Amino acid sequence: MALVLTDDQMMVRDAADGFFAAEAPVAELRRLRDATAAGGDATGFDRGLWAKMAEMGFAGVLVPEAHGGTGMGYVAAGIVQEAVGRNLSLSPLLSTAILAATALVRGGSPEQQAQYLPQIAGGERLFALAADEAARHAPATIATRAEASGNGFRLNGVKPFVLDGHVADTLIVAARTDGADDDEGGITLFLVDAKAAGIAAHRRSMVDNRGAARITLTDVQVDGADVLGGVGGGWAVLDRVLDAGRAALAAEMVGVAHESFRRTVDYLKEREQFGVRIGSFQALQHRAAHLFCEVELARSATLRALVALDADEERVPLFASVAKAKAGEVAKLATDEGVQMHGGIGMTDDFDIGFFMKRARAARETFGDLAFHGDRAATLMGY
Repeated sequence: MALVLTDDQMMVRDAADGFFAAEAPVAELRRLRDATAAGGDATGFDRGLWAKMAEMGFAGVLVPEAHGGTGMGYVAAGIVQEAVGRNLSLSPLLSTAILAATALVRGGSPEQQAQYLPQIAGGERLFALAADEAARHAPATIATRAEASGNGFRLNGVKPFVLDGHVADTLIVAARTDGADDDEGGITLFLVDAKAAGIAAHRRSMVDNRGAARITLTDVQVDGADVLGGVGGGWAVLDRVLDAGRAALAAEMVGVAHESFRRTVDYLKEREQFGVRIGSFQALQHRAAHLFCEVELARSATLRALVALDADEERVPLFASVAKAKAGEVAKLATDEGVQMHGGIGMTDDFDIGFFMKRARAARETFGDLAFHGDRAATLMGY
């Protein structure tokens, strides 16, 4: 299998690179961070930017054309995410355009798809996936309960970490309709109005300036028509949604790693020590060469996972775990090396490299770290 981009995908890459560099560079992250710290921003991203992203087709990249999207698939979505990573752009792209779109395309009824997918493509409705409950990523560990009530269900539970949960219009809630708290069977997904009675959202600002929320559900009433993917059949949908998110995060971390590498090499070419450019030091050249190779390996692993998602291959879980694990470690290496080769000033707020380090750390932990995916990959391969 040749892991190369098509002409259309290269056009998406060029459009995404130009758009995010112009509209949502690291300087915009600084502005939003300062606005949030001053208490003047309640969202953590620019809604005007999100509208422009929808106009560019980025919000509908996974939405079929029949529902107003571009339907270009996961490789195109990964290309956009890589551009996001290079610029540290803040937006609800991951939670809405990737996680929610995947959930609706794979598990939504025709009525649900007709209602929600055009709103995703148009940037009109924001979604958040309320799944994880454990201190570390353990997607099958669900204690939130959904009990039959009238013609629907009553939800009770706590979701301590919901990406973009503070701004979501609709929550995709994983709750248990049967089984023990760590069973894959018995999990059901629900589409829940984020403003419904009984829902309380407490915003949390992450180290990388992204927004999340602690969501508490107390006797939240949902209709039977709000079930996504069938009662008790939510795990099959949730597992694929998470793999889509993992591959997308891997692509973003490749962007983080590549931009950290680029900025570091530029600094090595400019900084002088003992009367010479430090880029002439062989030890630093070796470290830079090693880092370049690692970034390219992570990019290949990520592209393979995205291609597998587009083809709906049986080994999607394995490729997604390999990509997430590799990209996470490479992003950590790239940002660590970037800070170290910048010297002491790399730790100051005057230089952007520290922002890349923070994003790499947060993305690395989201939806499973190296230990989680190493164990998952080993299990999938029969070890």
